[in-house]
Order: sequence, then structure tokens, then C-alpha cells
Amino acid sequence: MAEKVLMKGNEAIAEAAIRAGCMHYFGYPITPQTELAAYMAKRMPKIGGTFLQAESEIAAINMVYGVASTGKRVMTSSSSPGVSLKQEGISYIAGADLPALIVNVQRGGPGLGGIQPSQSDYFQATKGGGHGDYHLIVLTPASVQEMADLTGLAFELADKYRMPAMLLADGTMGQMMEPVELPETAPEMIEKPWAVTGTQMKREHNIINSLYLVPEKLEVTNNERFERYKKVEENEARWEEFMMDDAEVCVVAFGIAARVSRNAVVEARKQGIKAGMIRPITVWPFPKKPVAEAAKKVNAFVSVELSMGQMIEDIKLATECSKPVDLCYRVGGMIPSPEQVLDSIKKAAGGNE
Repeated sequence: MAEKVLMKGNEAIAEAAIRAGCMHYFGYPITPQTELAAYMAKRMPKIGGTFLQAESEIAAINMVYGVASTGKRVMTSSSSPGVSLKQEGISYIAGADLPALIVNVQRGGPGLGGIQPSQSDYFQATKGGGHGDYHLIVLTPASVQEMADLTGLAFELADKYRMPAMLLADGTMGQMMEPVELPETAPEMIEKPWAVTGTQMKREHNIINSLYLVPEKLEVTNNERFERYKKVEENEARWEEFMMDDAEVCVVAFGIAARVSRNAVVEARKQGIKAGMIRPITVWPFPKKPVAEAAKKVNAFVSVELSMGQMIEDIKLATECSKPVDLCYRVGGMIPSPEQVLDSIKKAAGGNE
């Protein structure tokens, strides 16, 4: 049986990663994810794993690149400015077709911004924050339980598709404490014949690289990679629907914004407004199909975000702008209240009272 314990979101990620078979962590402290690194510093030596506080975020992500090349499960974590520093390395990891986990517990920005929660790294995570054509699998937890569950899933999907995955949480998710069930045993690891493990004179050398000086070869490699990405989009989009059966207004929100929005949807129903919600669990791949299906039934959408409006673009793309999409937002570390979301639902429904 799985045990149930009270944990912070950051700590739940760390423990779930260990139980998913991650024995190597490289990072650098930054608020609001520091507890994750601190937990790894305490736990890794006790289980024979590797914890290393690198001299910089740039060094940390390149250490991840090295261990990922050997086929081992490896991760790093940071918060918004630190993840920006990792972007070149993330592009290299994607270009070398390596599985790894990057955790971003977002804080306000741009620049150093503030240490309060945000969701303004959405573009960076979903559109490729580094250079070149690539994607990350991006999972967005809305509870401490999901912080743990999606960590294990991120490792599984990264291995399955040979690509990096990101857990995109906001600072609230990292800092809040909730009961969480943790798995007792690590899953079986898949075979990785591509890994650099030493040949023992039994096979050809494996070479891990993201450099292709022959244009035709690079084009073929990119096309092959995007064929894999198509499979991810077809098979791995995840979402949750709430009161969508007869909804006339559809709220779309993830993370802490989804928890606030859920309360607003319930209150809207009490006031006679047929509201519902689609909560993306993956934001890449974005759940285009359920949003497109909703567009056939609802009159309007409301995108609830801790940003100036980033996910709203994916909603408009998924609906092909067939229905109006309003934005309900707070930034700078502020979180929309249920009342603010309810007001946006009323406006979208055409009510002003």
C-alpha cells in the first residue's frame, strides 16, 4: 500500500523523483523551489545517489545532459530566472534526443521580478525557450498529489519518447502543504540501447550529439523528431473537465488558477450561469481536442492566468477563434480571487449583475 504523508509540494516532487528511480540531481538554489534542492541534498547521499549544487544554473543543466546521455534518470529544478539560464542546455538535450526532467516552480517576472507565484513562463515552456525547433512535454500540477504523480509520469514520458519533460508549477504549488500518497516501489526501467554505457566490445559505439554539419542530415533528424512529437500530441494530451456537459461558458485554467476557478464555476452555477471548466494537465501537448469540442457548444471562453495572457493564445488557436475568449488575470505574484473569476464568467455570459 502507498503511504500518505503531509508534505510541501517541492518536497513531494523530490521524493516522487527518487521513487521513480532518479538517483542524480543537479541544481542551484533559488526561491520558491529551494526546498526541493534541500530535500535532495539530504536524501541523495543516504540512498547512494548524487546531489551536486553546481556553480551556476548553466553548469547544472549541462551536468544533466551528461548523465542523461548514460540513460540514467536525472533531473534539475529551478525557478524562472534560473530556468532562463538553462535554456541553451535544454535545447542541447532536446537536440540530442535525451530524456530528462526539468522542474520550474515559477515566480513573478520578467527579470528578477519577485518571489511570489506566477504562470508567466508558459510561452518559454511550451514554445521552446531555447533555440531551434523542439518541444518539451510540459505537465502542470494543481495539487501536491499531482506534484508527486506528474513527476513520475514526466520521467516515464521522457523515457518513452526520448525527449526532455518539464514540470511547470507555480510558486503556490511548491510551497503549499497537503496530504499526498507516494508510491512504495520504483517502476521498471525501459531498455535504452542508445545510451553511452561502455561497449564491453559487444556493440558499436554510441555517440550522443546535437551537432550536424551536413544540412541534409540535420533536416532529416529534425523531421524524424517532429514525427515523434506528433505521436506525443496524438497520445499524451491530458486534461480534466468539470461541469462541461451543458456548459455555456468554459473556463480554462491550470495550477492554482484552476483551483480558484473551480470555486468560481460552482458559484456561477448557484447563480444560474451554466459555467464549466477544462483544466489542462499538459500544456504541451495542449489539449486542443476538448477545447475544440467545447467551442461547438459553449458561447464563450475565459482564460484564467497568472500572466498577462499567454495560454489564451493556445485557446484561440484550438478554437480557431470561433468563439470569444476573455482573459481574467493577475500578475506580479497576485492570484485571481474566485470573485474576480466569477465576474469574468458573468461578463462572458452577458450578465453585468
